[in-house]
Amino acid sequence: MSCKEEFIEIFQEKIQRKGADALLDYLCNKSDFFTAPASARYHGAYEGGLCEHSLNVYHCLSDYLCRERVAELYGLEYSEESIAIVALLHDLCKIGCYKQTMRNVKGEDGRWTQVPSYQFEDPMPYGHGEKSVYVVNGFLRLTREEAFAIRYHMGFSGSEEKNAVGKAFQMYPLAFALSVADMEATYFLEGEA
Repeated sequence: MSCKEEFIEIFQEKIQRKGADALLDYLCNKSDFFTAPASARYHGAYEGGLCEHSLNVYHCLSDYLCRERVAELYGLEYSEESIAIVALLHDLCKIGCYKQTMRNVKGEDGRWTQVPSYQFEDPMPYGHGEKSVYVVNGFLRLTREEAFAIRYHMGFSGSEEKNAVGKAFQMYPLAFALSVADMEATYFLEGEA
């Protein structure tokens, strides 16, 4: 099963909220979500990397929330729909932002060669997490906790005020859990291209 097929299967099975069909149509037919990279030079910097990253985050978040300590001691319990929404859709801000280009790379032989690459050009610079929340809310209504989870999924590695990140994590534990899943997928499953 391809990443696109898996994404669509999970999306259709788990997300039943009003507007979900229109959002999936947008992702499939009116955006580059399934062909876009996840980054210009780091994790998922290849065609289809964004979809693959979103699936990795979904699986990491699902696994994290199933941990006995997380469920019993921390009391974190979320619907399958909320888990799918925040994980699969957390990086919609990257749609339409990567342009194919070439860059020079020095080979082991000391010669420079051009290799395919991506360049980030955001046509709507609304912020990273904020933009994803904005895009999703254009199709379906997020709960407050879902919106905060997507908004703060970069955790302390983002550019936002660090006290706001900590406060968001305390108020909305799904934001912390999504941040953990995003970091796990990025640094342990994907690495640099």
